[in-house]
Amino acid sequence: MNKANNRTGGYLALATTSIVWGTTWVASKIAVAQVPAFQMASIRQFLGGTCLVLFFMLYKKLPLPGAKQFGMLFILSLLMFVGANGLSTWSLQYIPTGLSSLIGALYPLSVVIIEMIFFKNRNVTPLTFAGLLLGILGIGIVFYENAFHGVRPAGFLLGVLLSFIAMLAWSAGTLIIARNRVPMNPYYATGWQMLISAAVMFGFAMVSNNTIPLGAISSTSWLAIAHLVIFGSLITFAAFIYSMKKLPPALFSLYAYFNPLVAIVTAGLLLKEKMNLNILWGAIITLLGVFLVNYSIRSNKNQVTVEPEQ
Repeated sequence: MNKANNRTGGYLALATTSIVWGTTWVASKIAVAQVPAFQMASIRQFLGGTCLVLFFMLYKKLPLPGAKQFGMLFILSLLMFVGANGLSTWSLQYIPTGLSSLIGALYPLSVVIIEMIFFKNRNVTPLTFAGLLLGILGIGIVFYENAFHGVRPAGFLLGVLLSFIAMLAWSAGTLIIARNRVPMNPYYATGWQMLISAAVMFGFAMVSNNTIPLGAISSTSWLAIAHLVIFGSLITFAAFIYSMKKLPPALFSLYAYFNPLVAIVTAGLLLKEKMNLNILWGAIITLLGVFLVNYSIRSNKNQVTVEPEQ
């Protein structure tokens, strides 16, 4: 009975992770409608990072990072939070939520390509190539629907470029984590990365003179930021850890395939973003491609351990 209850709790945690992390894309879209992207992302990461760091320092009694640890945390914060999270947040000012989330979901494909080109990884199967082709085809369908059907928003191509750079930054960070483990609690490390990235992104926002007074931020934007911090960075992290402990890897990793679909549907319902059968089919084809790539890597026992983007 206990085992069954644990498995049920794991499924509930997986559902929470899949749904809530999907909605963080929409919350970010709502927030950047008024608050400059880097300022908003810095506020989110500062609040979330402060909570995580204080929890592990005061409750778990973990020490401050050493100089070598801090150096690695700084590099990862630039890639995973400034480059990936910051730029993907910025992209939401120019492109639909669903397109940005789908491009972000492509990072396993880019990891494979980077390993093939720079690390001479020859252990790639026909299934891997099939997944790569499906991923490219699916994202091409969604891009075509948003770029050439209906009114294309100003800065659309810039937003797409920002999303791809963000995805590549996440891929690079993923490879660094896989090859250079930081010898500290991964969620304590994540808290420090959030704090470092908050300082860097706020510095960028100040230098570029792209900030607004905190008092000018609307209650709607503050609610979106609160959702990102409380649910996206804290509660869902706990649910993700719980699902990892209670479910097999093949099950708890399913959240990555549901997140973009949740983002597309939620943005269509709440933000009235374009959503039709072609976009949904493009999303499904993209995620099928990502699944095939991940499956082929697992089958060859070369799977790279990754962290969730949202």
